[in-house]
Amino acid sequence: MIKNLKRSLSIGLLIFITTILQIYWSVGQFSQRMSSGNPDASFFDDAYLMSLFTTVFLIFLFLLLYLIQNIYLKFTSQFVLLISTWFFWNYTVFVDRESSWSTYTFKEELFYTVSVSILPILVLSIPTLFALNYILKNRESK
Repeated sequence: MIKNLKRSLSIGLLIFITTILQIYWSVGQFSQRMSSGNPDASFFDDAYLMSLFTTVFLIFLFLLLYLIQNIYLKFTSQFVLLISTWFFWNYTVFVDRESSWSTYTFKEELFYTVSVSILPILVLSIPTLFALNYILKNRESK
């Protein structure tokens, strides 16, 4: 019981920290812009809530994916979940703080989000997934 709680907390902390880093790295340039959805919300508030939701959502999914025996399928599934979640948040921030105040088309929004997200997502997702699998494997052997 305690072992599973420690594992979940470790995974949660890892996901939370890397999600905040990824959001600030990718779309941090919009931190001074006003949110169209909630003008009183700061960029930090948005990043914090996005990281919190991502953490809760992905902890359960990653723990379920841990049951998959095929290492390649497991890693690929984790990778797709993580990058798609991060990309979704980056797109949300871009639309909320930049695109909604302008005349971007959907295609331009996607292109811009991909262009600012590709490097941070790749650089942070790969070490995050290796650390995640290390935590899961390390906890299992104890």
